[in-house]
Amino acid sequence: MMAWWSRDGRDRGSARQRGPQDAAALAGLNADGISYFAVGRVAEAIPRFADAYEGCLATLGADHPDTLTVAGNLAAACVAAGAWRRGLELMAANLADRVRVFGDTDPRTLTAADAMASAYRLVGEVNEAMTLSDRVTAERRRILGPAHPDTLVSRMGMALARAATGDVVAGLTLLEVTLHDAEQAHGARNRHTIALRANIASCLAALGRGDEAVAAYRQAVEDSAGLLGANHPDTVALHEEMLGVVQDGAARNAASSSDSTSANRVEVISST
Repeated sequence: MMAWWSRDGRDRGSARQRGPQDAAALAGLNADGISYFAVGRVAEAIPRFADAYEGCLATLGADHPDTLTVAGNLAAACVAAGAWRRGLELMAANLADRVRVFGDTDPRTLTAADAMASAYRLVGEVNEAMTLSDRVTAERRRILGPAHPDTLVSRMGMALARAATGDVVAGLTLLEVTLHDAEQAHGARNRHTIALRANIASCLAALGRGDEAVAAYRQAVEDSAGLLGANHPDTVALHEEMLGVVQDGAARNAASSSDSTSANRVEVISST
């Protein structure tokens, strides 16, 4: 059974202690964790991140940027695995550490804050999600511009937080504006553009606009197949969501508007 780590890095529930390790080996563990996470094998990603985190603590120290990166990845993986409380605890500690080490508006701090906003939304703490999403989006707009990939992620999260409160129309409007900016800057066959279109489809389904939802899903599936391949897990999942709308022939409830494959997860912090 995997041990859970305290904020200061001491292993709870395991007697194993890790000494200094080669930086390349630690980077390899983190990269392996990201690879497993990317294909949905979260249970296999967690021990890789945990080992990398423990090794970084011993080798680099708690405040080293790479240690903070891996700590964020471990937190995100815990949330993705359904260990909500522990994942949120790790995220809160990681965010506080980044604020202390990097400052409030450093891109690395904003990345952790955005991940935590997504986690809040996924566990139903929508007010906290909206507050944090709004702040991160405003900072990223100011620093990076409205169509930077990181800003697009934050804008999508902000829209989904609105939808999760039950105001699906407001969420849909924000998503549509963000999609326009994404297409103008990055084109249709781009991961961010595809994710935005898929979540627009999900909101349309929640509002009972089934035909429009299917059309949006169909475009998202086509673009995902062109970018990633027809058999990629994301493409397959989008196709299944589209079939669900076709077969059900009914609107999803408002809470499910944030349940699109592209939204119902917290991404790992970084491959750094």
